[in-house]
Formats: sequence, structure tokens, C-alpha cells
Amino acid sequence: MSIVENAGLKLLRLLNPEFAHDVAIKALNLGLAPKPKTRVFENLKTSVGGLELDSPIGLAAGFDKNAEAVDPLLKCGFGFVEVGAVTPEGQPGNPKPRLFRLPKDQAVINRFGFNNLGMDIVSSRLAKRSEKGIVGVNLGANKDSDDRIKDYVKVLKCCGPFVDFATVNVSSPNTENLRNLQEKSSLNNLLYQVMSSRENLKNKVPIFLKIAPDLSLNQIDDISEIALKMQIDAVVATNTTLDRQGLKSDVKNKQGGLSGRPLFSKSTWVLANLSRRLEKKVPLIGVGGIASAQDAYVKILAGASAVQLYTGLVYNGIGLVTKINNGLSEILSQQNKTNLSDIVGSGTDEFL
Repeated sequence: MSIVENAGLKLLRLLNPEFAHDVAIKALNLGLAPKPKTRVFENLKTSVGGLELDSPIGLAAGFDKNAEAVDPLLKCGFGFVEVGAVTPEGQPGNPKPRLFRLPKDQAVINRFGFNNLGMDIVSSRLAKRSEKGIVGVNLGANKDSDDRIKDYVKVLKCCGPFVDFATVNVSSPNTENLRNLQEKSSLNNLLYQVMSSRENLKNKVPIFLKIAPDLSLNQIDDISEIALKMQIDAVVATNTTLDRQGLKSDVKNKQGGLSGRPLFSKSTWVLANLSRRLEKKVPLIGVGGIASAQDAYVKILAGASAVQLYTGLVYNGIGLVTKINNGLSEILSQQNKTNLSDIVGSGTDEFL
């Protein structure tokens, strides 16, 4: 990490977490954020859900909820960027404070509740992006919606023409009863309607499914069965957790979803179990606790064809993306592997 980036992070940590995040977005847009020296490594190029990625390192949804900084983020070394979650109507989300740092645990708790400006504003911004790169939208439902499934379809229809993929988010713990959509019959109905709607788009974007880490083996079985049946293009594993086991920070009992280092093992366990059941018929994207090249490598061994991060940036800065790309390429070179796909899922059994 550069001296400038280190100083910037220290300054941001003195601010209220949510305000600090808003400052970071503005800094990116103004060109004030550090500019990592990025390069494309041939051995990191990969394919997920029909998308050709220059890097397997993606930005998870939640960082750029309203597609404010897509172009500058694409210049930071990410292979793909996901915006949102986006709902049909703009909504303020849950009352503040709703974002908490847990520095002793290298973690964050959030209870935002899908705060965003709504699909019309987000889609207009996505339509104006100029930087080439893979961009997706995280589909959400309004808190007070009478039909949440219709909400997902609405956002897909509105934003679909301007993105490269769309993620069905049924795993946020911060919208009441949203995770109920992960249950077998509800998920089957939701994905059927989303996939049917996708077929009516001129831009038939790949559809990803983002799931929670707090799942039983029976639930993982059900999700795997439905993912295969519906021919989902990828599964994103995982969102934040409600588990608080082993935390040390003072605010550990705050309500919301926990992300960062403590999520790593739990999310990797879900990832590995999905990998065993799906047998590479549906690609996986690993999320949860990634803050180094070694972390990304472990997720890939467990079955991920690509990974996403967010909380790692809070503690390591935007230069972390370049650091992971460099380190992961070096790991592959040391093993005489010329393609990332050579190691995907090669260590699944170690994480079950």
C-alpha cells in the first residue's frame, strides 16, 4: 500500500463509516483516489457464465449501490463490477447508524436495507458509462412491495439492456423475510419468472443467483437442484452472515449482516458443498472474507471460477485489487499453471 493510500485510509477511518464510504465514492469520481498500476495477466483470464473476464477478481454489490463510480472502478484492476442492489422504486433503507467497522476482526456489519435511488436513475447512469468492462446489476425488491418477485423482473427489464449480467439477490438479511425466497418452492417460482423475463430481452444477460452463508446441507441440496433445473448461469456464494461466533470487536452484537475475515470459512464451506453438487455444470463465484491473493486462491481451489470482494477494500484500500491480481498470477506461475481453470475446484474436499 502506498504512503498516500495509507494516509487516506487512516483519514477515512476517523469518519463515520457510512459518510467515509460516500467520501470514497466521490474521491473515485473526482480522480482523487489512488490510481493502481494495473495489468492483464494471461494466466488469470477466465470465463464465467459466458462472460470473458480479464481477471477473476470482481467488486461485490453494495460498494457502488447507485452506479455512481462504475468507470473509475473498472480502471482499478477488477475483472468485473457489480452495482446495486437496485429496487424498482428508490428507498432510504433502514435508519442510521447502519454500518459498523469491527477492526479487531477485520470485518464490517451493515444493515442498510437496500437503500438506493431506484432502477430508473441507476439504469440511466449505466447507459452512460464509457469505460469498457464487465458490469452487472444486483436485483432487489422494495421493502414494502406486494409482489417481490415482480420487483426482480421489473429491475431486470429496466437495467438489463445496459449490463452484462444480473444477479438475483435473495440472501440479504436486512430486508424482512427476503431470505424466505431461498426456500425451494419460492426460489423455483422466482427464478422461473426471472429467466422467462430474460428471454424477452434483446440483451439476454447471464443470470446469477446470490445465496446466504447461513444454510443447511438440505438447503444447499435444494439450491443446487434448482440451479441445475433452471440453468442458472452462475451461483454467487455468499452474502453476509448473521453468525457472530468468535468476534472480538465492541460492536459485535449490532444487528445486520457480517462481512469480512470472520465470514471466510463459512462462505468457503458453502462454496465447496455447492462445487461438489454442481460438478462444474454451473460456475461459482466465491465471496466472503477475501483480503489477499492467498484468500482468492483458496476460494478457487474450493470451486470458484471467479471471486468478489468488498470489505477487504475497507481495511486495505483500492490497491488491494492489483495486489491480489499480481499475487494470484505469481501463485499460478509457481505451480506451472497457465490457466486459472486448471485449479478450479481441485481442492474442494479439503473444505467440506
